[in-house]
This record gives sequence, C-alpha cells and structure tokens, in this order.
Amino acid sequence: MAMRLRYTDLDPLIDAALKEDIPEGDITSESLLSAASRSRAIFLAKEAGVLAGLGVARRVFERIDPEVRFRRLSRDGRAFKAGDILAEVWGRSISLLKGERTALNFLQRMSGIATKTRRFVEAVAGTDAKIMDTRKTTPTLRCLEKYAVRMGGGENHRSSLSDMVLIKDNHLALVGSISEAVRRVREKVERGTVIEVEVADFAAAKEAVAAGANRIMLDNMSLGGMRTIVRRLKGRVPVEVSGKVTLRRARRIAELGVEYISVGGLTHSFSSVDISLEFKRGRHNA
Repeated sequence: MAMRLRYTDLDPLIDAALKEDIPEGDITSESLLSAASRSRAIFLAKEAGVLAGLGVARRVFERIDPEVRFRRLSRDGRAFKAGDILAEVWGRSISLLKGERTALNFLQRMSGIATKTRRFVEAVAGTDAKIMDTRKTTPTLRCLEKYAVRMGGGENHRSSLSDMVLIKDNHLALVGSISEAVRRVREKVERGTVIEVEVADFAAAKEAVAAGANRIMLDNMSLGGMRTIVRRLKGRVPVEVSGKVTLRRARRIAELGVEYISVGGLTHSFSSVDISLEFKRGRHNA
C-alpha cells in the first residue's frame, strides 16, 4: 500500500531536522563568510547505489533560502556509480552550508534503502515474487523510507495499523483460534478490507484459508514447511513469507512460488550510501 510522497507535507519534519542542526544559526559559516558570498556545489556519489531522496534534499534548501537553486542531474530510482554527479545547487554560500548535512542525511539514508531493496529485487528476478517492506521503520520517517523502497523496485506492505487486518501470533494468543479471529474481524471491518493471517504450519494455514483469510503469512518457517503449504494451497490465496529473509535465501524462497516476500531489513538494517556535497572553486565574495 504505497504512501504518496508530497514534499510540502514534509515541511514540519524538515524544519525539525534543521532546528536540530542549526538552532541558533551556523556560527562557523556566518563568522567566515559575508552574506553576499555565493557558491555552487555538487552532490557527488562516492560509491555505487540507487538514488532516492533528491526532492527531499531540494526541499531542505528551499526551507532555508527560497532563492537557492537546485538542479537534478539524475532521478530517483536510477542506479549510479562512484563519481557520478547527482545534482547541483547554487546560491548564498551560508545557505548552502546550513543545508548541507541535513540534505545529505536524508539523501544518503534514503538511497541506502533503495540500494538494498534493489539487491533483493534483482535476487528474485524471473520469479513471481514481489519484495515488500514492513513497519520496521524509523519513527516519523516511515513515508520517506517506504518511498525509498519503491525507488528500489520494491512494494509497500501496509503503511499503518489502519490499512489492513493482519492477525498475528499475539492476537491469536488473546483470541484463541484463527477461525474465531477471522470471524470477529469480518463482523467489524468494511467489506473489501484485506485480512491476512500469520501461520506457523500447514494446519494453521488450512484453517486460515477455510475461515476466509485473503492472504496467509508464513513467518520464520523452514523452506520445507513453506514448500508443503505452497504446493497444497497454491492458487487459493496469495502467500507471503516473512522472517529471516537474507539476500541469499530470498531466491530460494521465491522459487517456491510465493507471491510476496517481506523484508524488515530493508528499512532497519541498511547502510547509507556515501554521497558528498562538494563546493566548486570560483570567484566568490567572502
């Protein structure tokens, strides 16, 4: 369930990040440079990756100084290599320096998520499986992180607890049975709401399907256990696999014939991509 990214909606988040970094101004830049000094700087990739977050980086500078100009030289979702120039920005030198770290923090992290997602997507290429994210995101940054997953070629699972029904082990421990849990939610939710049930074995999967679940999730299950369920229930409901999905294991899971593979690590265990903002030499008023 994709979360649309509207940059103006990000203003409170960006403003909070800027307040954290420059609560009372940039005393270094403001001491060294005059307000009239103008510069040009480039976003330079120091390693290969997949781009996500250029629009967010641009919005950072717009919040600092509306007169700053930002030009994209690539686009989100596109792969890049070390040495590529991804964008350029020019305007008041102090404004550029104030926005440097915050813009890079967003851009590097979002590109890291997109890059990791792309690796998983490529690992299952040629199968019917789709790579999905989870709700294991940084608090308040979910919309950015799920956007980055899409830029990497993945798909979004539910964006919040309000989106769909997902009956998990803790719910079942409180309710008592899968059949009863599905019955209760069907009485409460609107028609058409997706109902997914997490199962641990074939008996539970069979009960979930019989109860009317729209999707089943195989969580932390062995390949053999998954294979049995997929073979016996294939075509009746979509099957999602979650838990302990490594890059190496993703291909083997996909080849079982499952429809979805959700990977929490896309948003909680990624590595930021090394991108820098480098000022170009020229005639500037100090």
